[in-house]
Amino acid sequence: MTAATVGAPGVLQGVGVGRRAVVGPVAQVRSAPDVPPDAAVQVDGRPATPQETHAAVESAFAEVAESLRAQSAAAGGTVGDVLAATAQMAADNALRTQVLARVDAGEPPVAALDGVVDMFAAMFTQAGGYLAERVTDLRSVRDRVVARTLGLPDPGVPRLARPSVVVARDLAPADTAALDLENVLAIVTELGGPTGHTAIIAGQLGLPCVVRVTGATGLEDGVEVAVDAAAGTVTPHPGADLRAELDRRRAADELLTADTAPGATADGHAVALLANVGTPADAERLGGSGAEGVGLFRTEVLFLERTQAPTVEEQAEAYAAVLRALDGRKVVVRTLDAGADKPLAFATQPDEENPALGVRGYRLVRPHPELLRTQLEALARAQEATGTTPWVMAPMIATTDEARDFAAQARAAGVATVGVMVEVPAVALRARDVLAEVDFVSLGTNDLAQYTMATDRLRGELADLLDAWQPAVLDLVAATAAAGAEAGKPVGVCGESASDPLMALVLVGLGVTSLSMAAGALPAVRYAVRRHTHERCVAMAAAARAARSAADGRAAVLALADPQVRATLGL
Repeated sequence: MTAATVGAPGVLQGVGVGRRAVVGPVAQVRSAPDVPPDAAVQVDGRPATPQETHAAVESAFAEVAESLRAQSAAAGGTVGDVLAATAQMAADNALRTQVLARVDAGEPPVAALDGVVDMFAAMFTQAGGYLAERVTDLRSVRDRVVARTLGLPDPGVPRLARPSVVVARDLAPADTAALDLENVLAIVTELGGPTGHTAIIAGQLGLPCVVRVTGATGLEDGVEVAVDAAAGTVTPHPGADLRAELDRRRAADELLTADTAPGATADGHAVALLANVGTPADAERLGGSGAEGVGLFRTEVLFLERTQAPTVEEQAEAYAAVLRALDGRKVVVRTLDAGADKPLAFATQPDEENPALGVRGYRLVRPHPELLRTQLEALARAQEATGTTPWVMAPMIATTDEARDFAAQARAAGVATVGVMVEVPAVALRARDVLAEVDFVSLGTNDLAQYTMATDRLRGELADLLDAWQPAVLDLVAATAAAGAEAGKPVGVCGESASDPLMALVLVGLGVTSLSMAAGALPAVRYAVRRHTHERCVAMAAAARAARSAADGRAAVLALADPQVRATLGL
């Protein structure tokens, strides 16, 4: 947030995702069908029979699931990943069966849907974590099934006749995937959080996004607004000065994109700048991005929307495709990060009261050891087929013994370079012991902040507690980096904090050796790092850790930043 925007008349404030800014007309998303709970299904202008009503509801569920699957296949990447999970929800047997049972008992279909969906939503909310975030998807499925059952238009994004700023109370993945990207300038929502589905997808698509903007749905269709993700603001009727400032920033961004040199500070201290990917297609798109490699390959994308795990052959083919796409550059592969907070049809743990603290990530080896065994075998095959050695790391490691066990399994399978994720504070505190067992570590700052601050990272209203600038989180990053320097082993960051140019400088100063992020964030981070010496980065890191709060820490670092960097990046 910049001082110029705080308290400005008419400016709507939210949480920005990314740093781009645009000006354009508002296009409000269509709301859910407004129909009474007792609305009847019509067939040829007459009320449907009980059998026809049952058939209409059952068909609506099937059509919605199939439509979402088609959108998932067309979207690919992270968008496809999220849509696949929503399609799986629409096809969920328990959801459909319970609705149909109520319909067969004589309950009107809308009332039956609302009753069952409300029950599931309450369960998801109580469970917290990833399931709580999926309440939006659940209600999106409800709205689409209601529309199909009653023969109404699907809710969602209207047809965009011109480049527009899409505004909604919240956007389900299906809504986001339906966007006409040729005409979408930015996304603004009243709900959601900086690590929710809308933010993740907007980041992948390179769209400016501001979430948690109170009053956004009150903006009239067609009114011009300036959306500034860096400042987290939405400004109706922007004046000439603001438009000129945003034009200047856009021109500067284009110049930064042309620079694809390896990452390094002003005095030559090397900092590898890497990209996060989820599919082979994501990796193939990195060609002109200037990414020095992949710092996070999310392999769970291969496992979603499946009734059984992909075979060794299927996995090996996908892993080899990514290795070939990077043509010898570094590729860090994260083994399956799924479980209670990212349910899989073949590996979901029942009755977990707190999924965020449950059987997820590496802990899946306890009930499902075959998942890791086959994945490591596939990675070894991909390594042999391509002649490229992937760096392989396990998520949600909590103890030195777990790190040792994973390393032993990986090396026995033929994986040459083995590491672990640092997402649990216990591992950051014992990083020296963990690094004695593995070749490298990578900090997942989103989960590390969640567990350090005891705050669900998908609860948008608690975003202030999950601020990457929280001094306690930075202390854990510093402890891990120091242990890496002592051991002479790499320490990377692949969480969202790596994509913030100002935070990137702090991470470099703390001793982090590589930064991995969405490809679109690389130019700004490369520019910021190159304009500061390593000594200045160290001073920035010390200032951030000495602060009493996240806001004070950011302000202290901003004061030490090069004025040209502040101006060019709009910091």
